[in-house]
Amino acid sequence: MKPTRSASFVVRATLTGLLAASPPGLAAAADLAEVYQRALRNDPQLREAEALRLAAREARPQALASLLPQLSASGGYEQSENDGNRLEFDATGNAAPFASASDLDVRTWQVQLRQTIFRWDQFATFRRAGVEVAQAEVDFRAAQQDVILRTAQAYFNVLAARDTLDAAEAAAEAISRQLEQAEKRFEVGLIAITDVQEAKAAADQANATVIGAKRALATAREQLRELTGDAFDELEKPGDDMPLVSPDPASEDDWVKAALDQNLRLQSSRLAAEIARENIAVARGGHLPTLDLVVGRSSFEQDGDSTTPRGTFTTDTSNDEDSIGIQVTVPIYSGGATSSRVREAVYRQRAARERLERTARETERRTRDAYLGVLSEISRVQSLRQALESSRTALAATEAGYEVGTRTAVDVLDARRRLFQAQTDYARSRYDYVLNVLALEQAAGTLDEARLTRVNGWLSDAVPVR
Repeated sequence: MKPTRSASFVVRATLTGLLAASPPGLAAAADLAEVYQRALRNDPQLREAEALRLAAREARPQALASLLPQLSASGGYEQSENDGNRLEFDATGNAAPFASASDLDVRTWQVQLRQTIFRWDQFATFRRAGVEVAQAEVDFRAAQQDVILRTAQAYFNVLAARDTLDAAEAAAEAISRQLEQAEKRFEVGLIAITDVQEAKAAADQANATVIGAKRALATAREQLRELTGDAFDELEKPGDDMPLVSPDPASEDDWVKAALDQNLRLQSSRLAAEIARENIAVARGGHLPTLDLVVGRSSFEQDGDSTTPRGTFTTDTSNDEDSIGIQVTVPIYSGGATSSRVREAVYRQRAARERLERTARETERRTRDAYLGVLSEISRVQSLRQALESSRTALAATEAGYEVGTRTAVDVLDARRRLFQAQTDYARSRYDYVLNVLALEQAAGTLDEARLTRVNGWLSDAVPVR
């Protein structure tokens, strides 16, 4: 039977009221994909990389502008007044006063069009600008990959700190109960005071460990908040059924080959070496002549009055001039500055080649390390899972032996410490496996949001991280 319209409305209203009344702590836990989306919006480092990419894009229109016609205009207006007296002597030596005055207006304007015909440095700069834009795009894509890995590292650091705190609190609670039992057994004379003192020292150490774990969790949460701009109360962690997938392809050399072809940092270094080579061409352009087409038009107008003892004269002058020509400039000597700039560019290009070689070697090393890290973490996770079960069994056996008097309190405390260490090692190894998978994808240049989504599918258990 289908519900009536009014009944359906009541159900929706009730659900809405329950959701509205739910405390914030009951909100769904954030997973890795959601945290990554927050980082995309709020990470200052990624926004800085985007701004630098947009700034670098302007290199190409700026270089193109120097090859396009350059049109300039200038004009001026000048008004001058002159009023003066002087003595003039004739052939007989008699002095006669000479007075003069003038009032003139001068108007000028000029328009000039300059078009480059040959300027080697400008052509080389235009080629270099294209490479600079390409490098900026590669650097931004590398920054996008980097934020994926940084987000995952911060995310799993929080989960690891939470696991460490949980294990420390469980160990502290168990040791506290053991201390209470030891005190009661001592009161009835079943154990020596040394067992009580051992339990007391272990309880104090466990409490100190809990304090340190809480501090580490708070630090990890702040590092995640620094990246995303938000604080999270709950996160999702890998479930017990998280798959341990081996790298595909299964050849280490195939991953290295892919990294040498696709790694974004390595691509950026290659482009940097190409830019350095273009810088040499730009510097050598200082030795070459330049050829420009220059077209101009100018005007000169002057009018006013001039008064002398011989009379008053009116001035009205107008002159227009059109010009077109080819301007050739040949550099002859600049004090050695041009040659010095060429040598500097050659040295910088040499440094860029060495930087490229260093980056290639680092890329190969990191790729091999990440590949082996994935394989070793698979084995490590499996071994630590078994070690955790063995530690639990060993603790149960030690506690049973303590009850019948075949084991001491120190044995029990050591077994608890080993269990605590096994718990934290196992939890950390699973996070390290995921991070090695992402690091291998980044080294190969294939890390993207789709691969992050695949990893996010391994998360299923919500845990509080406050």
